[in-house]
Amino acid sequence: MTTSHTSPNGSLVEAAAATANELVAACAAGVRAPAYVIEGCVASLIAGGHVMIEDVPGVGKTVLAKALARASGCSYSRVQCTADLLPADVTGVSVFDQSTRAFAFHPGPVFANLVLVDEINRASPKTQSALLESMEEQQVTVDGTTRTLPEPFMVIATQNPVEYEGTFPLPEAQLDRFALRVSIGYPSATDETLMIRELASRDALDMVPEVSDVAALRAAKAALDHVHVDPSLAAYVVELVRRTRDDARVDLGASPRAGLSLVRIARARAMLKGRDHVLPEDVRALASMGLSHRLLLTPDARARGAIASDVVDEALLEVEVPVG
Repeated sequence: MTTSHTSPNGSLVEAAAATANELVAACAAGVRAPAYVIEGCVASLIAGGHVMIEDVPGVGKTVLAKALARASGCSYSRVQCTADLLPADVTGVSVFDQSTRAFAFHPGPVFANLVLVDEINRASPKTQSALLESMEEQQVTVDGTTRTLPEPFMVIATQNPVEYEGTFPLPEAQLDRFALRVSIGYPSATDETLMIRELASRDALDMVPEVSDVAALRAAKAALDHVHVDPSLAAYVVELVRRTRDDARVDLGASPRAGLSLVRIARARAMLKGRDHVLPEDVRALASMGLSHRLLLTPDARARGAIASDVVDEALLEVEVPVG
């Protein structure tokens, strides 16, 4: 695989890389999360992907979403999912206006650049499905009329992995819409001590500066077209994806959409790292976050204690990495 590639639009990639790194630094100022998690969220925002944050309460899932919105200058909205939440509460509704004698559309919270869908698995399947069109096609159809969502558009959904009472597991079609699934985890003792000292009397978001705007994000996304993907790297991604389908422990492997999504986010990561070409390390750094949530294991594999990330990790070990 070619390990360097000179782009005629190098300055565009450099400017986009600067934007991405400023976003990472701004979010890190207010969120105690692993660097790879913040980088993954920023890469997803630039690449047009969506992120699932699955973690226990109190580790900063909501703060991370708010910090990314503030740092990027994006419009932000939040959907708090409950069992009685209706699809119209997400997408919007047409209301009859007596003064004009016509129906007027009132946009729902999905009409924002960054939408936090908190505890998504507490919404009913009918309401969860209201997000399918918006996440895949960046549009919403209500009462027969299709409306385009703003650009950029990103959904950050949260999910609590330890409380299942009153929840509705997301179907595979819904999970496949998420480019990455990440976990923040508990901070180190040093970070937790620093966090308590810094945030005892102030809001974490007060520490997050606004370093970008919608125009800069659009330019960064356009610059991804100039990040080179070698054919051997594309073949490497395809082999990783196909290996998950062939694994005896897997009922449903990663889809072609998973491979496309992985390459798009890898391009954004490469750009964030200051390169105009994707390396295998970009794919390998994102593979578990980008593929494991898309796999459905067999009942027997689950009974034996297998987890989806094991399948991805073994595929990374077994598939030959393209070189020079």
